Amino acid sequence: MILPVVAYGHPVLKKIAEEITPDYPGLQQLIADMFETMYHTEGVGLVAPQINKSIRLFVIDAEPFVENYPEAKGFKRVFINPEIVEVSEETWTFREGCLSLPDMNEDVVRPSKVTVNYLDENFEEHEEELDGICARVFQHEFDHLEGKVYVDRVAPMRKMMLKNKLRNISEGFVPVDYKMIFPSKRRR
Repeated sequence: MILPVVAYGHPVLKKIAEEITPDYPGLQQLIADMFETMYHTEGVGLVAPQINKSIRLFVIDAEPFVENYPEAKGFKRVFINPEIVEVSEETWTFREGCLSLPDMNEDVVRPSKVTVNYLDENFEEHEEELDGICARVFQHEFDHLEGKVYVDRVAPMRKMMLKNKLRNISEGFVPVDYKMIFPSKRRR
């Protein structure tokens, strides 16, 4: 089932998400719905808070990046209760977008490598070093679990310049071709 995505400004996007256990109700269906929603919206990652569930769960399929970033090949994962164990000192800048902030992209600086620990959909534990675009997408999604969106990482002056655009998104004045939940009532 395709689920609606919450827009910037929704309170769930500012919360620190809660860990889950294997007995979380309907978990496998939720994961399937998240992948379906992500593909429908043409995203490469989707976090449970973006579908109005404040739990530590996200899905990624970085395959759309494979032409420019070979490390993305086969990088399709479910991340439950993930942690960042280590980050590289080396950083790189990349233009990020987000399903909760449609029609927007901004340059964000992040570590180029991360070591992560997480549980998969079968609650098996993994530790993995991610590099390049895979590290980028993971960190973007992980931020959501910590109550952050990528615009929280842009320079303060730039964020101030985006104020009207961000308000328009939260009020529903944004072109979008998928279902969204807006924190403010539309004035249209």
